[in-house]
Amino acid sequence: MAHPFIEHVNLTVSDPARTASLMIAVFGWHERWRGPAQSGGHTIHVGSDRAYIALYAPPNGIEAGLPYPKGEPLNHVGIQVDDLEEVETRVKAVGLLPFNHGVYEPGRRFYFFDPDGIEYEVVSYAEPAPR
Repeated sequence: MAHPFIEHVNLTVSDPARTASLMIAVFGWHERWRGPAQSGGHTIHVGSDRAYIALYAPPNGIEAGLPYPKGEPLNHVGIQVDDLEEVETRVKAVGLLPFNHGVYEPGRRFYFFDPDGIEYEVVSYAEPAPR
């Protein structure tokens, strides 16, 4: 068997188009697909040619305040980048707030929340810590 890898992660969001635009602006990804999803919902796939995040909205949305139980144990989504400062600038440019900057093994990182409250960790293993 070839080495297994994560091909996609599926997140439930209130507005797939808004979150897709944010991901494209911050990470430089592209839209791979969009269309109808299971149970009458709508999904947009954004990412690279090898892996992606599926952004799903149920048919009646999640604005009604009803929890989506499958997502409750999610801690955060980690994204590895080469240039941490460049991505932090992009996060700020789309109106989000980076926090919890850390320099500890095995890399440098910061976190941010998207408009749906999903936490992202942005990490770089390629760069030495700034002096």
